[in-house]
Amino acid sequence: MSILTNKAILLGVTGSIAAFKAAELASRLAQAGARVDVILTGGAEHFVTPLTFQSVTGRKAYTDSDLWGGEAHVLHVGLGRAADLLVIAPCTANTLAKLAHGLADNLLSITALAATCPLLIAPAMDGGMFEHPATQDNLRILTERGAYLAGPAQGHLASGLSGVGRMLEPLELVGYIRRILGRRGKLAGKRVVVTAGGTQEPIDPVRFIANRSSGKQGYALAQAALDLGAEVILISSVDLPAPVGAALVKVVTVAELQAAVLSETADADALVMAAAPADFRPKQTAADKLKKRDGVPQLTLEFAPDILEALATQRAGKGRPQVVVGFAAESRDLLENATAKLKSKKLDIIAANDVSASDAGFAVDTNRISLLHADGQVEALPLMSKQEVAEVILERVAALLETHP
Repeated sequence: MSILTNKAILLGVTGSIAAFKAAELASRLAQAGARVDVILTGGAEHFVTPLTFQSVTGRKAYTDSDLWGGEAHVLHVGLGRAADLLVIAPCTANTLAKLAHGLADNLLSITALAATCPLLIAPAMDGGMFEHPATQDNLRILTERGAYLAGPAQGHLASGLSGVGRMLEPLELVGYIRRILGRRGKLAGKRVVVTAGGTQEPIDPVRFIANRSSGKQGYALAQAALDLGAEVILISSVDLPAPVGAALVKVVTVAELQAAVLSETADADALVMAAAPADFRPKQTAADKLKKRDGVPQLTLEFAPDILEALATQRAGKGRPQVVVGFAAESRDLLENATAKLKSKKLDIIAANDVSASDAGFAVDTNRISLLHADGQVEALPLMSKQEVAEVILERVAALLETHP
């Protein structure tokens, strides 16, 4: 189940051209299973309408006129206390000042005073306004009170100027929301290392040996670990947007991947090894580009370093990480090969998937895996999205960590 499922998100929208992005944010949250209530300020109504938000959330969007209407006995208290998170996106400099100094002259600001949930602010303002000392002082006050800040980003602004003031994109804001909601999850206080993508083993300065791993499953695993409150280190060889909150370590070759894994897991609680490191690499790398006129090159391959084997040695000495999950991407004899790898690498769990299937494995958004446990248990999961697969695996990791002292 997604961390957003059945969560009550109260979204405040203020008077900024970025208000149109808030509609996409509301839509994404609702599609992920959240219950989204929206409050528009009078300024926001100049850019977007309540009907826009009602159309994407399926729920009434509130305006200042509702503060004095018959919607509820004390509407602002009901909205504020029912929310799991109050998000104000976009948040103008004016609303920021109201929040910092406790002003309550519209439905949004009075609801913010009544709310008992965390507050996430996504500022949006034009040139020079964010850097102004008054704005910076207001931000300091709010963050010292425990408010969370997302952005703003640098870029082209409505005035034509370029600078800091753009509201973050909705997809990134969803990442911040997930991070806040998951902060007290089952893996809170745990350090989880996740690897993603295939490696590139150079033949010459322009060519390399690689595989078809997209890294999607690894990134989904990193997000699932974040959703459970973990500190996440994502070691990746692919260029995908890292989940909000993950510390990204970039690698290219199997040697770089091994060095990063051994270093980052030295004090980690768990490793989920979803990367697809090369089994073989060129014995020698040509210093210059190989030319067609010189004929077909003769490549001599050698075994690449075995990362899980090296980790098993380190783990035996240091006891870290406590839990290790591996992956077995196979095209035949799936369970037999996965079982052999589970035992030889001393893994706690191995996720086995048949990459020859058209709807699972490389370059698609779904996966069908079997989880083989060290105690002999086998879980055959149905076809799932890679995010759903990731959530199952991280739940198993959390359960195993509970059994460790």
